[in-house]
Amino acid sequence: MRDVQSEQDKRNIAIDKVGINSLSWPIQVLDRSNGVQETIAKVSLSVFLPRDYRGTHMSRFIEVLSEQEKQVTFHNMENLLRMLQERLDADEAHVDFDFPYFITKKAPVSGALGRMRYDVRFIAERKGCKFDLITELTAPVQTLCPCSKEISVHGAHNQRAHIKISTRMKTFVWIEELAEIADACASAPVYSILKREDEKAVTEKAYANPRFVEDSVRELAIAMERDDRIMWYSLSVTSHESIHNHDAFASIERSKI
Repeated sequence: MRDVQSEQDKRNIAIDKVGINSLSWPIQVLDRSNGVQETIAKVSLSVFLPRDYRGTHMSRFIEVLSEQEKQVTFHNMENLLRMLQERLDADEAHVDFDFPYFITKKAPVSGALGRMRYDVRFIAERKGCKFDLITELTAPVQTLCPCSKEISVHGAHNQRAHIKISTRMKTFVWIEELAEIADACASAPVYSILKREDEKAVTEKAYANPRFVEDSVRELAIAMERDDRIMWYSLSVTSHESIHNHDAFASIERSKI
């Protein structure tokens, strides 16, 4: 049968990335408490296509992914990319897994347990033998405005915020650890279930710990700098302002090498 994809292309234009995206796929991710967690990822897989190849073999992306037995971890990501390079005869391969991850959090007073959703991405590439992996976590938190607290006789405006932590790691860091860092650098954490005594504790914690987005992103940077397992980080804090018709944000990116 004629192999159209492997035919020579004479237009002399290489393609940076060619592959598949928006693929829903069941995966297993390492879970600190339970060993592994089952979730569904939105997946993108691609390779570099040299200028003299007309196309790539799309079905081989699915074949390689199927051979991973659902496990998508810090430890086997490079092997997935190596297999893509080999099966598609490519010097460069790229993958992106975007998935919800759930952590059980205990309410601060009642101890009520609830599942909190965090959004996680593994963005990886292998060029020749050089491997790169970015782990990204987006965490919901709470911020309370220091200026509002200072100038108001009663109360201060607070709101939901999101912290995004992207890292390149020397050695493994749990997703749960990144979530804990996010909570610690905000005014207060967010929970999925709170009793009245918990609401009181969380509200008072935020009021006692007012933070601008600038404060939170600096606290995040300090935490990243102190962790020898992390060699690069990109951080952002976005506050969905409750009394303004806009969001406020701050971001920092640094390499520790």
